[in-house]
Amino acid sequence: MVNTLGMSTTLRASNIVSLARFKARASEVINNLNSSQEPVVITQNGAAAAVLVTPADFDRLVTHAAFMESVQRGLADVEAGRVIDHGLLAAEVTERYGE
Repeated sequence: MVNTLGMSTTLRASNIVSLARFKARASEVINNLNSSQEPVVITQNGAAAAVLVTPADFDRLVTHAAFMESVQRGLADVEAGRVIDHGLLAAEVTERYGE
């Protein structure tokens, strides 16, 4: 299954690594991450503690989160009535700055 960011949401056992194994084989884990393009869950005491992703996936996650936050702010503005009609805005811009 692939989520909206293009990343797989199904983890395989090969995508789960203990912290001890990660410490011992960090280069290998990172090389596998870059080859597979699949996030790696790092566990500590048997529980998920961190997720390792490629820089490109991290950028997508950050960009997606910022976009969603912006959409939420826009929807809140609409709900609160903090909007202006397109025609009124166009007229105001034309009045201030000309055609």
